[in-house]
Formats: sequence, structure tokens, C-alpha cells
Amino acid sequence: MADTKILVIGGTGYVGSHFALAAQREGCDVTILDNLSTGHLRAARDLSFHHGSLLDFPGLLAHLSTHRYEAVFHFAASCLVGESVVNPSLYYRNNILAAYNLLECMRQTGHDKIVFSSTCAVYGHPESLPLREDHRKEPVSPYGKTKLAIEWMLEDYHRAYGIRAACLRYFNAAGCEPDHGIGEDHRPESHLIPNVVRFALKLQKELVLFGDDYPTPDGTCIRDYIHVSDLASAHLKAIHALEEIPLLRLNLGTGTGFSNKQVVETVQKVSGVKLEPKIGPRRPGDPPELVADPGAANLLLGWKPERSDLESIVAEVLRWFSEHPNGYSS
Repeated sequence: MADTKILVIGGTGYVGSHFALAAQREGCDVTILDNLSTGHLRAARDLSFHHGSLLDFPGLLAHLSTHRYEAVFHFAASCLVGESVVNPSLYYRNNILAAYNLLECMRQTGHDKIVFSSTCAVYGHPESLPLREDHRKEPVSPYGKTKLAIEWMLEDYHRAYGIRAACLRYFNAAGCEPDHGIGEDHRPESHLIPNVVRFALKLQKELVLFGDDYPTPDGTCIRDYIHVSDLASAHLKAIHALEEIPLLRLNLGTGTGFSNKQVVETVQKVSGVKLEPKIGPRRPGDPPELVADPGAANLLLGWKPERSDLESIVAEVLRWFSEHPNGYSS
């Protein structure tokens, strides 16, 4: 993909910044567009940066009218399940309205390839595991509903206007690239691994596991952890795949799950710190187990995770927070 011009929307966020790094290392000419509402300008590093919002239709149209990109990568979204239940208005605005504006501006300016950051939350509570792409879609949160609605929008824009789209359904993104000065810095942090690591490093006072009475071997939820750089490589491969398959919907995971207690044990092992988390009540809407069947992505993209070993992920995150105890503001 040497010299390929791409636009990375949400490229100062967690997954978007790691993708931008991977794309730059592949030789792409990367421009980031972000409103910095939850991202971090330092995560853009030395890349071309345009401060803009998908909710600013005239501004977005002007940018796409004066810049030509081979592909658009859409990572920007509100993505906290609990918050989406309390404030669905924010999610329908920031996710669906923003995606509509982007697709309309792409249509009007002749941009015809998009890779969209979707989620396993589109499935709802699994009826069978591991999850395949043909599993029924019954999201239980406004967050999951907005992501599924955008997938439907992409399908319709492909059929009507010829826009090629890849919907990549992430399982649990994890890990970071401390050698390149980028990591995970959410405010608030809702992901388990960084919270356990921060607790081990005494950067937060307590660690709560939500529920220990699930129908799993140790009673805690099981999740499929996929390294952000493995996610990034799948996005790059998806652009090539769109030349042959103009509409893709694929799960991105490892096919292996780890329980919350296993994550705590792994952080304890790697850090050498004895950890004693508290057990809190279940969070509404948390399925007992979410594990991907990545077979379709393996087949159609020629992709397999290469960096998603849990101990290696934990070691990276420990290093990131040791060097950046306050995230990007350190």
C-alpha cells in the first residue's frame, strides 16, 4: 500500500491510533481527522492531522471535496455500553448521524471505499459459540443497535451507490505499542486489562470484577482478547479484499476466551504483584461469554492474529502505564 492516501477518522483514539501507525509503517500517506473529544493529539505523532467533526457536514464535505483518498477508515464513535443505556440520544447522534454525514459526503465527492469499526455487540446474547457472522443480530444496548444500524446503512449505500464497505466486528481490543509511544488512555477506563494493570501499579485504589456467578468455569465473564495491531493488520487486508468482495462483514477475534479471573491471574503472574479484586454486582447486558469464530476473516482476508498472546499483551500494557502513569498527559 505504499503511497496510498487514506483518511483515518478517529485516528487519535485507541484503535484508530494503532491502525494509523500500522498504515504508516506500510508506507501509506495517512491523514487523521478527529474532533479530539475523547482522543489524544499526541497519539497522532507526526502524521497529518485535520481537526474536524463528522457532525460538521459542510466542513466534512469541504475536506473531502479538496482531498482525494483511496480509502476511508472510520473508527470514531461513542462506545460505552452503560452510557448508551443512560443516554441513547448521544449515541444516535454521535454514531448514526455522524456515519450518515460521512457516507453522504463520500457519495457526493466520489469516495467509494470504507472500512468501518463495528462490534460483536451487534449479536446480543449468544445462542451458540464461537460466534459466526451468520448468528442472529439482536443487540441489547443502544451502542450495539447504532453499530448494527450503520452496517445496514453501509449495505444500502453499497447497493444504491456502489460504495464498497468492510464491517469489521471487533471482540475485545487489547494491547498497545509502547515502543512507539502509543497506548490505551480512556477517561473513564472501562476495559478490564488496563484497569487490572493500573491496580497492580497502584495507579487506582480498587479493582472490581462485575459478577462471579455466571455459568462459566470460574463464575466470571469470558472474553476474546485481540491485539490492536492484529486488528490494524486486518483493516489493511480488508482494503485489498474489497476489490474482489465489495461488501464484507467479518468477526475479528482469536477464537479463544479468557475469564475475568484468568486476566487478573495473568497480570499477577507478569507483574509479580498479589492482586485481590472486589466482586461487584453483574453489569446489565453483560453476556457470560463472547468468543469469535474468526474463520471467515482467516479465509477471506488471509489474516490470523499474530500478537494476541495474553501474557505478551499484559506485559505491553504494564510497560505503557509504567512509563505513562497518567496516560498521554504524563
